[in-house]
Amino acid sequence: MSRIAVMGSGAWGTAIALHLANRGGHEIALWSHSPEVSEAICERGENTFFLPGYSIPAAVRATSSIQKALSHAEIVVSVMPSHHVRASYVQFAPYLHPGQVLVSATKGIEDKSLLRMSEVMTDVLRGFGLQLPIAVLSGPTFAQEVAAGAPAAVTIASQSSDVAALVQCEFGSQSLRLYTNDDVVGVELGGALKNVIAIAAGIVTGLGLGHNSVAALITRGIAETTRLAVACGGRRETLAGLSGIGDLVLTCTGALSRNRMVGIELGKGRRLAEILAGLHGKVAEGVRTTSAALGLARRYGVEMPITEQVYSILNDEKSPKDAMRDLMARPGRDE
Repeated sequence: MSRIAVMGSGAWGTAIALHLANRGGHEIALWSHSPEVSEAICERGENTFFLPGYSIPAAVRATSSIQKALSHAEIVVSVMPSHHVRASYVQFAPYLHPGQVLVSATKGIEDKSLLRMSEVMTDVLRGFGLQLPIAVLSGPTFAQEVAAGAPAAVTIASQSSDVAALVQCEFGSQSLRLYTNDDVVGVELGGALKNVIAIAAGIVTGLGLGHNSVAALITRGIAETTRLAVACGGRRETLAGLSGIGDLVLTCTGALSRNRMVGIELGKGRRLAEILAGLHGKVAEGVRTTSAALGLARRYGVEMPITEQVYSILNDEKSPKDAMRDLMARPGRDE
């Protein structure tokens, strides 16, 4: 039996806690930064704020106390939004200790530093004199389907094969299959960059341009995300796997994708601020990741035309129709 702390009670964090509880064999703490959310889970046996309709077993101990969640945990799973990771780990660090394994299940790139989430965690912990092993969990998963126990497959990546194998063993079940990988860079960037392409795919759908356009957009999106990931040190074959193409296709086509939904509404002509307000506290990571992705692209001299157009739509209020026209008018080139 392992003691596991899931740090973040949004839809994905709650789904992970539910999966681990249904799998059996673990003591699970589900931490929320909001006492209101943790108290509601304890009282109702359900996360009515972020994942309504799914019963949370008594094996999941909801709390808003960092100390109670972390002090006895053997595995710590990070599932907070990317822009909260640094501040969260500053709070977590006093309660972390050698012997613990960290699992990052957050998909994103930090805005100013352009660091991947595992790099942010390492950077913070270094300041506290801590060096803990980190694994990255990523792949094509919607929280609602994982919570329902529908079969899914993900990647667990770590520079340590022992750490990856440990998480594979502790998290794997008949409904969730984990594949190990040592390409942390490729896995993290695949999970982050696909959200940007999903916004673009949603924009194409919102414009009513049809299946041909969406297929072309997804395919060229794979090409540019792979270029950047490889330039940053990732492997091309990783981007062809679950955490690359698998996650990208799901997020670009699935009706449950928040990033795709944001894109659809942009394509229909709605303003970004209005769309984000309608998410009611939920996060579309691609909105923040777009500028960070372009920062990495400039650093490594990588061309990312789709990401550039998404940035212009999000930040410069460029017309989605003009963005699509500019993409199609680019000079011809070899595939």
